[in-house]
Formats: sequence, structure tokens, C-alpha cells
Amino acid sequence: MSSMCIATYRSYDDKADFQKKALSIAVGLTVGSWTDLPEARKAEMEKHLGKVLSVEEHVSPTGERYADIRIGYPDINFSRDIPALLVTIFGKLSMDGRIKLIDLDVSDDFGSAFPGPAFGMKGVRELLGVHDRPLLMSIFKSVIGHDLAGLEDQFYKQALGGVDLIKDDEILFENPLTPLEKRVEVCMNAAERASRETGQKLLYAVNLTGPTSQLASQARKAVAAGANALLFNVLAYGYDVLHELSSDRSINVPIAAHPALGGAYYQSPYYGIGASVLFGKLMRLAGADLVLFPSPYGSVVMPKEENMAVKEVLLAPSDKLPASFPVPSAGIHPGLVPLILNDFGTDVVVNAGGGIHGHPMGTAAGGRAFRIAIDATLSGISLREAAAAPGGEPLQAAIDAWGIKE
Repeated sequence: MSSMCIATYRSYDDKADFQKKALSIAVGLTVGSWTDLPEARKAEMEKHLGKVLSVEEHVSPTGERYADIRIGYPDINFSRDIPALLVTIFGKLSMDGRIKLIDLDVSDDFGSAFPGPAFGMKGVRELLGVHDRPLLMSIFKSVIGHDLAGLEDQFYKQALGGVDLIKDDEILFENPLTPLEKRVEVCMNAAERASRETGQKLLYAVNLTGPTSQLASQARKAVAAGANALLFNVLAYGYDVLHELSSDRSINVPIAAHPALGGAYYQSPYYGIGASVLFGKLMRLAGADLVLFPSPYGSVVMPKEENMAVKEVLLAPSDKLPASFPVPSAGIHPGLVPLILNDFGTDVVVNAGGGIHGHPMGTAAGGRAFRIAIDATLSGISLREAAAAPGGEPLQAAIDAWGIKE
């Protein structure tokens, strides 16, 4: 069998002959037609023909009839880039009724064009010098309209709380009040000041924005100004852009992939692209060092089964791709830390916005509450016990505000 990439679809249809539907997909997305071809032409085109690998029919708990269809697409049909792959396996098919791309396995040949994350989870840990616990990330909030002084003050307060990473809000774009290079300069100065008090290293993921043609130049400007990480809205720009940035040796900092627009792809059971493909396999393949995605706990909820599938894909052992750090996000507060660590283990980034900035004792205390919660959970101590111990006041205030989710 020739080298091929394998796509798995879930197709809902009350009346379809799923075997015929699978064959029509395999033929339609490759050679276009088959039965009408002369035998000599068939022999010539055989190497390009899609292959139906399996069709498994099911009935859902609500009585809906569906099938999981696996089709192999010969690598010879498309160039070794993610846009070509996606257009081949799901371009026009995505508009053909109730059908969703739920899994994707690329061939070794196709995958060889993608080294994956330049740093990955291990590299991010090495940059921070933190190897034995989850990382803690905080998010700039209410950033629109702030000047540089306001941004620096907010950054400093977050850094004092003991966070490992601070990221821009994804909606902070290039603007006259906080231009990229100046933003990096003041925030990295604040990081240095805070580090003298906390003794911690810190990564600042500055939001990389602008016209696609200028992104690499913008990234180099940010790095030259002192940025030690980047935030990137991958789904708005495309996986191939992420791959280009990650593979550029002059942009030698970790890249955190933001999930903006993801809900348009993964949330429907009938349409789009499954979360484990969207946030997992394709993000890791394209080179995301950290991948943000909705958590199963907070304000923008992804079903836990899908969440765990994303985690497994990002962390799956591989001799080809470094692991990407999973970053479950949205609505996270200290009372959720035991759940997060139970589900994700220590290889996770706990990411909070309002759970830090909205802390009753202030932003710095918000970070400290998370660090106390993380340390307690790792030590097998309950959050209430840790909150009652000397120095546990920030955690107690967080519990009073948001509770503990068992």
C-alpha cells in the first residue's frame, strides 16, 4: 500500500447506504470518477485513488443512525503542507451534509516535513527551570484602552503572585497606546523587577498580530525587544503560518496557540472538526509549544471526554514530535486545582484570568492563591486545610469567593 494519510469521519444519515457513501468520498476527493474509466486509465490512476479502510455503523442513544468512515488518501495527491491536506480530506466534503472530521493520522512521509514544537513541554520547563509541578499562567484582562504605564502595573502585580507565564489577551492588537516593541520592553522590565522579589523566571507571551505577510517580521521585532514567548491566534491565520513561525530559527521563543474561532469548528456533533484534531494533532504537528483550549470545568466548557482526548494527543509519546503543553482555560479559579491535577497530572499549565485579577485581596494574592492550591494538591493536602494554615489567607479568600469544585 502506498504512503497515505488517513481521515476518519462521522456521518449522520437516516437513510444512506454508508458503504456507498464512503466509496463516493474516497473517489470524489481523489480521482473524481472511477467506474466509467477505461481499464488502461484505471491502472494509471490506481495510485491516486482513495481507499475505504473501514465503515462502522452505529445508532446513537437518541436513535440517530451514523457511521464512522475511515478513508486513506495517497500522499502522491497533495503537497506536504497542512492546507493541501485539509482541502483534500475535508474541503468540499465539509459542506456535504452532516459529516464531521473526527480523527486524522498523517503518514510518516507527510509528517517528516513537520518537526513539531521547537521547544515543546520539555523546552518550556527548561526555560523556566520548573520540572516537578504544573505551571501557572495568568492573562492580561481589560487591556484595551490602557497605556504603557497601566499595562506595566498590571503585569507587575501578576508577576508578584508567582506565576510562570503571563500572556496578552488575544484581542490586544497593535495600537498607538501599547505598540508591540514598547509593550515588550515595559513588561519585561516589570518581569525583571518581580523576579528580584519572587526568585522566579517568567515567560511573557506577547500577542503576535497584523497582516500575515508581516507576522515573521513582527515576531523578530518582539524577540529583539526582549520577548521570550509569543501568543498566536492560529485558527484565524492558519496552521501553515504557525508552522512557518515555529520553524523559523530567528524566532527562537516558545509559541502559545490560542483557540479563538475554535467553537466554529468543534462544538457541533454533526459538523466541523473534532477537538482532538483541531487543538491536538494539528496544533502539535504545526509546532505549538503550548496549546490553549476550553476546559471541562469553567465558563467556556468542552465536554470532558473531548478534553481528555486533546490532552492525550498533545502528550502522547513520540520519537518524532516533542509534546505540547496542554493549557485548559476559561473560568479557572483556585478551587478547581484538585480537579485539574487529577485529570491532567503535573504536565499541565493552570491558566487563569478572572481567577487571579478578581481575587478579593488583589492580583498578586490571586497568583499566590493558585500556587498554594497547587502545592497543597501535590502534597495530598486538602484546599481547606491549606487555606487554614499560616500564610493560607489568599487561598481562603479565593475559596470564600468561588468555592471548591469537587
